[in-house]
Amino acid sequence: MRNGGQLLVESLVALGAIKGFGVPGESYLAVLDALHDTQGRLDLVLCRNEGGAAFMAAAWGKLTGQPGLCFVTRGPGATNAAIGIHSAMQDSAPMIVFVGQVGTDMRGREAFQELDYRAVFGTMAKWAVEIDQADRIPEILSRAWTTALTGRPGPVVVALPEDMLTSLTAAAPLTGPVRLAEPAPDAATMAEVRAMLSAARRPLILIGGCNWTGGGRAALQGFAEGSDIPVVAAFRYQDQFDNFSPAYAGEAGVGMPANVKRLLREADVILAINARFGEMTTDGYTLLAVPVPGQKLIHVHASDREIGKVYRPVLGIQAGPNAFAAALVPVTGDWAGWRARARADWEAGFELGPQPSPVDMGLVTAHLREVLPEDAILANGAGNFTVWPNKFYKFGARARLLAPQSGAMGYGVPAAIAAKVAYPDRTAVCFAGDGDFQMTCQELGTAMQAGAQPVILILNNGTYGTIRAHQERNFPARVSGTDLQNPDFVLLAQSYGFHAERVERTEDFPAAFARARASRTGAVLDLAISAEALTPRQTLSQMRDAALAKKNRTENQ
Repeated sequence: MRNGGQLLVESLVALGAIKGFGVPGESYLAVLDALHDTQGRLDLVLCRNEGGAAFMAAAWGKLTGQPGLCFVTRGPGATNAAIGIHSAMQDSAPMIVFVGQVGTDMRGREAFQELDYRAVFGTMAKWAVEIDQADRIPEILSRAWTTALTGRPGPVVVALPEDMLTSLTAAAPLTGPVRLAEPAPDAATMAEVRAMLSAARRPLILIGGCNWTGGGRAALQGFAEGSDIPVVAAFRYQDQFDNFSPAYAGEAGVGMPANVKRLLREADVILAINARFGEMTTDGYTLLAVPVPGQKLIHVHASDREIGKVYRPVLGIQAGPNAFAAALVPVTGDWAGWRARARADWEAGFELGPQPSPVDMGLVTAHLREVLPEDAILANGAGNFTVWPNKFYKFGARARLLAPQSGAMGYGVPAAIAAKVAYPDRTAVCFAGDGDFQMTCQELGTAMQAGAQPVILILNNGTYGTIRAHQERNFPARVSGTDLQNPDFVLLAQSYGFHAERVERTEDFPAAFARARASRTGAVLDLAISAEALTPRQTLSQMRDAALAKKNRTENQ
């Protein structure tokens, strides 16, 4: 006999879980007690906030392909974790959130911190369930693990009533995960794909999703290069295709460059693999007509629910991305100039003039491209500053990007910490705005306690940059609610045991970054950025002047 908490933990170890992220709560004390018996096979990373814990678990799932585990207490803890659950869903990242619940004898009375988790998370997660019999813990856990991984990966919420964790049960723990064979396309379907691509004049590959393997990515790259077809990555999935490949042509995401819009708009056949066709990837659903695109669309996805959800494809294929890529055979056609121009336009996008800022992020990012190792992991939250890791860094075959499709502020710091927990020997660099950093800066304590050492770059411009940019474009010179009064980030980071420096000039950055990388405690670099440098190619003053001129023209008509 064992209690439910022991049964849960033993089953997680059997499934292959090695780390969990969470904040302790009395509602799962039995789980905390059971962790002592795993002899380090399943460790809990003690976080400072449930939102940070959920971000870490979501990033773990995106980075490793295995469900990130998050443990949070009931009520307020669960609602704090909602930001990470939403991010995991939009990122298609596998994740399981275990949340405490009142005992089954109190359910439905609005007891202390009680929530109906099926109702709260039913539209936010792939599956939300509450265990009401301790004997069913292995069954429900097996389903949760499988659900998080299959089809379109995503988060699962499992509510744990207190008595389910303390009740004794004779049920046996799981002995391992379900063996999952990736769905593969048949030969006739692949022949049709080849015929459609061969007949194209301007073919394009659109790649998305986070459940790629190294073999699948290599197979797709071999096909794209062998067929001379350009590849565009969906929003914040540019790390899934080698940017140094001559086939790579850019990212279809927020702030989409005109050349990428042109590729999507002018392509006559689009092979979309693992993409869910979100708002950012389609430029607000304008680049492809809804529901029937003018382009011939071949949509490949492991989930049948994604195929035809927004766009009606000419050919829909329910198949895993790796199995599909392995089945591709190169095709030939008269489109070499199309691919060459796509690549040249992407390369030209790295050409930048000086930035009007004490620290020039164009030069900083160029330096990072030179000095970071091939397997570096970059992370960011949300804000105008994300243009630097998202548009001005080149991700090779081994580099990774942890960035939220949900646009969640505060994601970057926990994600970088999770990256260092998962891969202690790899370099993890977080880009954070000053407002973005303060959403989850308390997780520096988690990093200190977990022995994780990311390098965090704070792009400190004293404003909520994205909102300020919209403010100036729509209501020029009417500034309200976007200026920030910040703490001394260097002293704050040092109080958590981090190496920290203020960088006031571009020329000081290389030496400061070298010291940051060499630090055994992790590092925070507070970069002096001018609010004028909100975007790489338009200053704040230029935004305002253009908006005022437009307003004057409208008023004088």
